[in-house]
Amino acid sequence: MRKTFPMINGVWARLFILTVLSIGMACQQIWAQSPAGGEFARVPCNLAIVSKTNGARGGSCDEKTIRDMARHGQVYEQNQLGIASILAIAPDYSTAEALKWFERAARRGYAPAQVNLAVMYSNGWGTPASNAKALYWLQLAADQKYPRAYFDLGVFYLQGKWVRQDYATAFELFRKGAELGDTIAQSNLGYLYDRGLGVAQNAAEAAAWYRKAADAGDAMGENNLADMYLRGEGVPQNDALAFHLFQEAAATGHTGARIKLGYMYAEGRGTAKDLETAFMWISAATCAGDRRGEYLLASLRGQLTANQVEKAEELARNLRLSPEPPVSAKMLLP
Repeated sequence: MRKTFPMINGVWARLFILTVLSIGMACQQIWAQSPAGGEFARVPCNLAIVSKTNGARGGSCDEKTIRDMARHGQVYEQNQLGIASILAIAPDYSTAEALKWFERAARRGYAPAQVNLAVMYSNGWGTPASNAKALYWLQLAADQKYPRAYFDLGVFYLQGKWVRQDYATAFELFRKGAELGDTIAQSNLGYLYDRGLGVAQNAAEAAAWYRKAADAGDAMGENNLADMYLRGEGVPQNDALAFHLFQEAAATGHTGARIKLGYMYAEGRGTAKDLETAFMWISAATCAGDRRGEYLLASLRGQLTANQVEKAEELARNLRLSPEPPVSAKMLLP
């Protein structure tokens, strides 16, 4: 994934920011062994809070029903309880409880739970961190052609984390995930084409994969494609389209896009020049912890009145995303 700061020799530097094992996909229809061991059930039963957080499809069931199904070996419901435990929605939920339910479903071959279990091991949630165990479970999910598993394995090879760094292998894994529709894999595949890592550099191909991710509403894909339009790389230069895409990504809370959107307002590129609005967007990113636009804030502050700065800062505080807990259910697969 590409972010475009800080300025180096007057050029926006493109930096690759890895979201290691940050999981969030719509659930797939699954078959789960029934308690009787004969027929298979195919209608997923969701805890309401997990369904609301992850956008899972299927019916909502009460906790007792889901627990009964999970105890009888229904893998989808076991995975649901794991996610609910990460949320810690009640005193008896915990990361240790999450680990237990994920492992039960993972050992029965449920790929989303295998990836979630890898997340637990990679981050040391409810268990000592173990990249070796994370890789083991990811490989099992990848063997089932599960899209997000390909992406997460690709991250390991891209970083050289517990495996030999190998851009070509990372490229192939991202490609597999991307072709199966994983938007994060699509953004990362675009980045490898963009930078010529593990494959010949190809700006047009990079833009095409960024577009696929952007069309699916992926904020990083939107941000990266906007940057291509801003530069005229792989696509015709178009400030208006860049501005629109930065707007889309910024609206979801993407801090890099917020800084770039502020830059567009400050320079009057793709929109009318508006220093106060520029200050607001960059300040919102800074308030959220992304300090890469601070030098732009300093410049803008000198061009605005005290009242304008105060008003923009108030608007920025209202835009700031509420901080998420260190362990978020949005990072896990239903």
